Amino acid sequence: MDAPADPLTDVLQLARVRGAVLAQLVAHEPWGVEVDPQPGATFHAILAGSCWLRTAGTDPLRLMPGDVVLLPTNLAHTLSSGPTTAAMPLTQAAKTGLRTDDGVIELPGIGAASRILCASYDYDHEVAQPLMSLLPRVLHLPAGVPGDDGAVAATLALLRYELNGVPPGSRAVVARLVDVLLVHVVRSWLRARPAGDGSWLRALHDPVTARALALLHETPAHPWTIENLAAEVHISRATLTRRFTTLVGEPPLTYLTRWRMDLAAQRLRETDESVATIGTTVGYTSEHAFSRAFHRARGQPPHRYRISTRTSATNDA
Repeated sequence: MDAPADPLTDVLQLARVRGAVLAQLVAHEPWGVEVDPQPGATFHAILAGSCWLRTAGTDPLRLMPGDVVLLPTNLAHTLSSGPTTAAMPLTQAAKTGLRTDDGVIELPGIGAASRILCASYDYDHEVAQPLMSLLPRVLHLPAGVPGDDGAVAATLALLRYELNGVPPGSRAVVARLVDVLLVHVVRSWLRARPAGDGSWLRALHDPVTARALALLHETPAHPWTIENLAAEVHISRATLTRRFTTLVGEPPLTYLTRWRMDLAAQRLRETDESVATIGTTVGYTSEHAFSRAFHRARGQPPHRYRISTRTSATNDA
């Protein structure tokens, strides 16, 4: 029996969210590094010691052992031993610092040391941006926050083990743990939020809206209407529309159209299926209707989108 649809997993997978370690720092006070904006998201885990996070227009934020911080969108920031300590670019620190045999960048100094894992997440912006835009520009998850069920701490413990001495296969394990950590951080942040603070993410904790989302994700090609979707979740059309729109930010059928276009875009990029076939798999009975809907959503017809994205991928390779 197939597992029920998980919209958060679906979006993360379709958006091709992939984590990669930027640097593992062992920094002795005084120190500071500037992290340039990344194409996707940036993540830091304080494995030992402490540091300050500084971003434009906000007060410095103290990060303690076990804290994690996620910057979901392209945001420049500084990590430092003090709230006003001078900093150098991370790329320069990687060149001037002492790089150990196991890949750690050590910044020398006379004071206490902090150990920090710096990672980045790349993703398909067209698919992931609606999700990432709902997160705060700086998502700080302190160690032991009420929303954490222990999964964040457990994942950090595994990361510390894999990063300590670089056991065989650690590179592959670390990459996967960084991906896992993102999901646990988002989950913990969700659980810690006020119940009335609505968003697409909060909708996953509302039984009715979560079920409606799961149905749309499980069978996007089904000829869904408000009537038959409301019947499936056992509430009235008006209640479903109001509840879904409040929590998700758009009506059910608008969400369905966007999700269908995300699925179609993936197939156009990654398969050689015909446009007509792809249109059918996402619920369109004619190629013309699908092409019109895709053009409205992505700004170009399916054939042109396929060519442009594959050309771009070839140039980036």
